This record gives sequence, structure tokens and C-alpha cells, in this order.
Amino acid sequence: AAARAYRFAEPGPDRLQAAQLAAQLAYAEDRPTLAQIWLRRTAIHTRTEGEEQQLARDYQALRRRNPWAFSLRGELRPSSNVNNGADSAANLINGVPDGGFIPGSAQALSGMIGAVDLFSSYRLRHDATSLTTVAGRLYLQRVSLSDSAQVQAPTVRDADFSSDYAELSLRHAFAVGPAERQGSAQLELALGESRYGGARSFRLLRLEATRNWRLPDDSALSLSVMAEDRFEARSRSNDTLILGLDAAWRKTLGNGDSLSLSLALRDSDAAFMNGTYRSATARASYSFAQPLGPAKVTAGLGLGQSDYPLIRAGCRDFPFCLNPILSPRRNSAVYGDVTLFFEDYDYAGFAPTLRLRAGRSSSNLSAYSSREFSLSLGVQSKF
Repeated sequence: AAARAYRFAEPGPDRLQAAQLAAQLAYAEDRPTLAQIWLRRTAIHTRTEGEEQQLARDYQALRRRNPWAFSLRGELRPSSNVNNGADSAANLINGVPDGGFIPGSAQALSGMIGAVDLFSSYRLRHDATSLTTVAGRLYLQRVSLSDSAQVQAPTVRDADFSSDYAELSLRHAFAVGPAERQGSAQLELALGESRYGGARSFRLLRLEATRNWRLPDDSALSLSVMAEDRFEARSRSNDTLILGLDAAWRKTLGNGDSLSLSLALRDSDAAFMNGTYRSATARASYSFAQPLGPAKVTAGLGLGQSDYPLIRAGCRDFPFCLNPILSPRRNSAVYGDVTLFFEDYDYAGFAPTLRLRAGRSSSNLSAYSSREFSLSLGVQSKF
């Protein structure tokens, strides 16, 4: 009856009331997911800031009650480097030409990237101090090469650069320490598979432990350690054990802005030398509480460094490669991004985002030096 009332109601206050009634009835019938859908429809017809704030509070309350959680993100971005290819044709090893050239398909190719990231979780059990969930994630990325890229690399297809990732995980979170400190920890076990170009790259098993603190200055700190075993890999470079340490700090400032800092360390020990490395990645981001014109702005800067003790960098007797060229590999990367969130231009609580990203990776091996400039359009929930 509520659905029919909504369908035949006049757009505006009548439909707002009909959607609110349908959400209340679904909630009374203990159908929180359906109630959330109706609240999304309510968002289409809100007119005042007070109505939007009340809707956000109601939606958050439903989210806490609903054992199911869903997240869907989409992105479409033109990029100068859809394949993370080299930025030159010459193959230089420590600045010295090896007599060969990097093929067009391994150089930077321009085009369009589309991605969909779907996440869903189910709450198995919870009480005042703990929470156990099972979750699944599916990430799909597709590439459409530009006309110039097809001329540069006529033998490759769009599908050669497609990538997929699927993961199933089990997570247990629990409170740690005094309640007033809001400390917590969590353990996660995940099984996943990564595919590239339509074929499996590797499967993985990951174990991760995280500790979270609420600090006296009202900032938040988290530390996590992880071990990831990649197996059944198409390439021996991906047949590897990765150990990791992550740290993240976040603080909301007095003016409402927020500052975030993160550091990620990785140590990879692979079956083939090209996949053995150590890396460090640092990132800082700043989010402005007040909109700049029609958009909320977040700016970020990232730095990365990776060191490979020794890799097979080329061949002196191609194509037989009986006498390979071995060299250490050192990569450094810097990138910046600015994200604009247009929260006033929403539909059913979903608003567009626009992200500008530019970055460059430099290496002593020119095949691994690259640069990228991209502009992406996405969608994000307001609540």
C-alpha cells in the first residue's frame, strides 16, 4: 500500500511523506534493508537542510541495526597511462642503452578507464564489546584504448588490460582497554583472486591484525601488521610471501578540517627475483570542512620508494636470453590528487565526485619510469 501511495503521489511533499511512511513500515516489519532503500527515495524529495540532516541520522541508525552493509562505487576516468607503461621507447639500464627498445604495448598508452567496486558484509554476531562479520568484495576495471594508443600498439586489445579482483573475508573486532579510551583491535582472514587480461594472476591468503587508539588530543591512531601468501600464480614473480606494516593517524582540527597521515611498509620474497623487493609508501591528505564553491575539497600527496636487490632487466641475446642482464632496481614515486565532492548535486543521497591525479615514477631502469595524468568522475554516498 505504501509503495502504491508513493507511485501515485505528486512529486514533492506528498511523495516525501509516502516514502517516509514506507520506510517506517519496513522498519516495523524488521526489514532494515528495504527501509534503507525507502530512505534513499526520501532523499530525492527533501527540500531543507534540516530534512537532510534528519534523514542522515535515520539512515545511520538503520545502518547500525541492519546486519547487512553494502557499498558501491563507480569511476570513469580518462588517463594518459592506462597500462602503467614506460614513458620512453629507449631501454636504459642505469643510464646506459642496452641496444634494445621498449615495445609500444609496454609504453604508456592513453585511453579511458572504468571501474566498479562492490563491497558487502554481514554481521554474524555482536555485543557491547565485539563484532564479527563476513564480507565479500568484487572489483572490476575495464580499459578503452584511445585511437593514438591503438596506432602505437596495434596488436593489443582493450581486454588485455582488464583487471578483476574478488575477495571473501572474515573479521572479528573487539574493544581493548578502558571504555573511555575507545580502544579496539581486529583480526581479519581473507581469501582472494586477482585476474589481469582475462587470466588469473594469482590467488592469495591474507592474515591481518590491527590495533586502534583514541589519543588524548582527540586524534586516532591505528597500527596493523599483515602477512599475505600469493600462490597459484601465472608468473613466478607473483608467487610470493608479502609481509607488511601499516600506520595511520587522523585528527579533526578546531575548524572542522581533518588531517590524515599514513605509512605502509612491504617486504616481498618471491619465487623469481623480479618479484622480490622492499617498499615504503607515505601519504598525507587534508580535507576542508567548508565547501569551496559548490564542492568539498580533499587534497593529497604521496611518496613511494621501492628497492629490488636484483632483477632480470634485459637480454643481450634476445630472443633466447641465455645471457640475461641483471641489475638492481630502484623506484621512487611522487603523486598528488585533488578530490571535489559535490554533495548538493545528489540523487537519492548519491553525489558526484571529481578527482584530478598526477604522478610520476622514476627508476634506474627506464622500462619502469612512468608518468600519469588522469581526471576521474565517480559517485559517493552522502551518508
